[in-house]
Amino acid sequence: MSAATAVPEGADAKPRGNHNPWREALAPYARPRVSASLLDLATSVVPYFALQVAMVLLAPVSIWLTLLVSIPAAGFLLRSYIVFHDCAHGSFLPSKRGNQLLGRCVAFIVYTPFAAWKHSHAMHHATAGDLDRRGDGDVPTMTVAEFQAAPWGARLIYRLFRHPAILFTIGPFVALVIQPRLTSRTARPRIRNSVLLTNAALAVAITGLCLLIGWQTFLLIQIPMVLLAGGAGVFLFFVQHQFEDTYWENTDAWAYSEAALRGSSYLKLPKVLQYFSGNIGLHHVHHLSARIPNYNLQAAHDGIEVFQEVPILSLWQGLRATRLKLWDEEQNKLVGFAEARAPRAAAVPTV
Repeated sequence: MSAATAVPEGADAKPRGNHNPWREALAPYARPRVSASLLDLATSVVPYFALQVAMVLLAPVSIWLTLLVSIPAAGFLLRSYIVFHDCAHGSFLPSKRGNQLLGRCVAFIVYTPFAAWKHSHAMHHATAGDLDRRGDGDVPTMTVAEFQAAPWGARLIYRLFRHPAILFTIGPFVALVIQPRLTSRTARPRIRNSVLLTNAALAVAITGLCLLIGWQTFLLIQIPMVLLAGGAGVFLFFVQHQFEDTYWENTDAWAYSEAALRGSSYLKLPKVLQYFSGNIGLHHVHHLSARIPNYNLQAAHDGIEVFQEVPILSLWQGLRATRLKLWDEEQNKLVGFAEARAPRAAAVPTV
């Protein structure tokens, strides 16, 4: 067995904390190649812009043709988001400065401030699967006990939020358009400036585009793409950690590598969908080493033995995972609302 595929000695000891016993085995895959990165750009950002130009030209001819073209355009927007995502992890280009410059440029395409999102997403990677540190860049998830103890208003809001009709329609608009525009007064100056400067630059760019092509054409082009690409992105982010036997532990028992291997799914998509989603369905690999660029994720999965035992979801299983709503601490799995309709009976002590 080669060094790249060997399981490290003691790896089955379930180390706690941030220890990653596979770091050395993953290192060969965590080396970005400029040629592969340029090909990624040529097959994501470039066709995205080309299709936007085509939509501008088609808009006066046919609304339906414009909407039809928005489908592949949304696919390339999603793929462009993966480029942005990799730049935030410093994994897309060999140099830190190169990742920052490219990430800040692609940030305008995906309507997201680079430094602020980079910080939020780093928090997600550092806390995924930790019950005591929920809320940083993840999908809000309550435990059964928390849901049962919550007032009816909070339960209603949670039910509405977790409903697919809202999560994958209004959710993408909030996630891509509204939430990235907001920052708190207590945020670090670097994070706050990232949001404010991005907002200002987007306001200037959008105003210019509306003056150039008309606000109706701008909305006709942007709204379908945001809904389609955003809906797909929210779904991918959801199922990557929200499946029945996912991993949640309290901080004292939480382990980074366990959260990556047991709490991040391998969403096995058809090849065309895997292409447009930038291989992010191989999420178990990404969470074990965020420094692996998207174009190396499949090779890492195929080349390292431990990845052959991770949870695998088909597209259908991923869709069915949307019925799961709450973490059951007694059964150590996600469950639906039906199991939280009434408080569980307390155990009767034996005499």
